[in-house]
Amino acid sequence: MHDLLQIGTFPTQAQALIDQEFRCHTLEQLEADGALRARVRAIVTRGNYAVPRSVIERLPRLGAIASMGVGIDLIDLAAAREHGVLVANTPDVLNDAVAELCIGLLFALLRRLPEADRFVRAGGWQQGVFPLTTTLAGKRVGIVGLGRIGKDIARRLEPFGVSIAYHGRSDQHLHWTYQPDLRELARDADVLILIAPGGEGTRRLVDASVLDALGPRGFLVNVARGSVVDEAALLAALEGRRIAGAALDVFENEPGIDERFLALDNVVLTPHVGSATVETRSAMARLTVDNLRRFFEDGTVLTPVPAAVRTQGRAAGPAAA
Repeated sequence: MHDLLQIGTFPTQAQALIDQEFRCHTLEQLEADGALRARVRAIVTRGNYAVPRSVIERLPRLGAIASMGVGIDLIDLAAAREHGVLVANTPDVLNDAVAELCIGLLFALLRRLPEADRFVRAGGWQQGVFPLTTTLAGKRVGIVGLGRIGKDIARRLEPFGVSIAYHGRSDQHLHWTYQPDLRELARDADVLILIAPGGEGTRRLVDASVLDALGPRGFLVNVARGSVVDEAALLAALEGRRIAGAALDVFENEPGIDERFLALDNVVLTPHVGSATVETRSAMARLTVDNLRRFFEDGTVLTPVPAAVRTQGRAAGPAAA
């Protein structure tokens, strides 16, 4: 049975699957045992935990990092590349779950579903009617990041009669409109959906100028990374009603989010649950174990992070193509 460094905690089912084939050790155990450090050839982790250079360089035989998730912006890709360490993630298996959540958040935001639920429970219906809300039909939707999940979101939106435009690193020559200027995309949109990768290349990509372009009738949905948005600017825009509202599954500081979000009535908040279905997490765990198994068999992995992404040091988050 091969020894692994485990960084982070895993759902019970996923942990059981890993433990069937591998011996997992903590950083503390490795620090206390130099011989164990020399035996560890792989790291298993999740997308919301950091794998810094200091850890990579402490493991002389490290050859692979297998992450259960698609986001790799917390892994030091440059250090992995320098030390010849493969990085694997779990693309595609979570596309449906994240796309579904995005659509659900969008409807919750436009139709004010959480507020309507509270209205009924509190007896408000007995006193009067619930305020009118906003329809999705006919709206202009801008998508920031049109990778695998971004395309799935766009396809799911089409039956609702919306027009779709997108912004990303390049024009993919699709039947949706490409907009190279993010502010122009926001200015033309009723709804701006964020599904871009995290990392330094997209940090605070959506800033005050983009939010001002979106305007007081525009809605924001973020199912990407909290780092993609300037959170201070977003809070100011929401508090000042400079945008109509936001639905957020991700935040800069998770789980200790800024408490000002909790006082707002124009937001829908979820606890980073984009891939959090039984079916999806099971598939992610299986692919993570399969990547590790393949590495110990022949030194390769099934779903390596693309070489171009690793060379550029960019993050392959949910929207990575």
